Amino acid sequence: MQHAQLQLAPQKLISTDGQPVFGVFDGIVDSFNVKQFAYYNDMDNPASALSKHFHFKQFQFVSIITPHYIIGLAIADIRYVANGFCYLYDIKSNKLSQTQWLTPLGIGCQLSDSPKQGRAAIGSKRKGVVIDIVDGHWHVAINLADIQANLHIQPAPLSLPISMCTPTGYNGWTYTQKHNGLAVTGQLTIRDEPQPLQYALAGYDFSAGFMRRETSWRWASINAQTEAGIIGLNLAAGVNETGQTENVMWINGERHLLGGAQFDFNRYSQQHLWHITTNDGQVDLYFRPLNQRSEKLNLVWLKNNFRQYIGYFSGVICDNNGHSYRLHNQLGLTEDHFAKW
Repeated sequence: MQHAQLQLAPQKLISTDGQPVFGVFDGIVDSFNVKQFAYYNDMDNPASALSKHFHFKQFQFVSIITPHYIIGLAIADIRYVANGFCYLYDIKSNKLSQTQWLTPLGIGCQLSDSPKQGRAAIGSKRKGVVIDIVDGHWHVAINLADIQANLHIQPAPLSLPISMCTPTGYNGWTYTQKHNGLAVTGQLTIRDEPQPLQYALAGYDFSAGFMRRETSWRWASINAQTEAGIIGLNLAAGVNETGQTENVMWINGERHLLGGAQFDFNRYSQQHLWHITTNDGQVDLYFRPLNQRSEKLNLVWLKNNFRQYIGYFSGVICDNNGHSYRLHNQLGLTEDHFAKW
């Protein structure tokens, strides 16, 4: 199956005609320059400045897996509110604890306007998380009761993220940038115990744009140390669906683009296995949930029904060179999410 044709990432996402550059990119966009975006309403009239402000959404997510723990943290600005969380999953005990922030109108929240340089932060110095991006490299600081971290997330030499921009709805766009299978260095202390990082791996997600008012997606993510080396996998369905997909695997840092993903599962039964495949035949995985981080918010004009699962993947994935990799009870994440924002 032929995959997307790549183009060099533009320095600015919005071109001189006021519209975004669409495509799958090699490299990272320097600036969104959202102020230059010529945003129109559904009747093709220029949208108001207020609409343009409130319709722009942005979030950043990081997952870190060590031999004993999984950490997931996110910072999101959906304009009406800012939302953040950081959870700690103990692999041995199958227990999950979390800290959460929710602030009106984004007060106390900061997000970078560039996926290449900038800072995202929520909370305070005593109880908060910070993501600094420097030349495309991510640095994560966590200061919570059970977690203290100062971490550098590093890709393999010459390894590229998946970065892309696709049309969304009638008049919007979504920029997505993700990278998995990343090495972790620095310091991590959990419950007053320093954690070794030589086997730790991480993945990140930087997403922003004028997304649909009602958005839903399914997602799967793996960061794995295997006999074949380091494997990263990102699969999604529901957001970047207009001509291109964000589905990709990394084998020892080498990026392999994948076809469209299908998620077959029963969201009303936690015991039900997920079956996740791609239409190019390169992914055939089953996922067994162990635990979840969930959140429900229903404010009529604003809704969030979020479930991120931690569990085991088993099955086969195949890279673009025809090499197959069998996974058996490999820890990873899936997500089932509805948002009205």
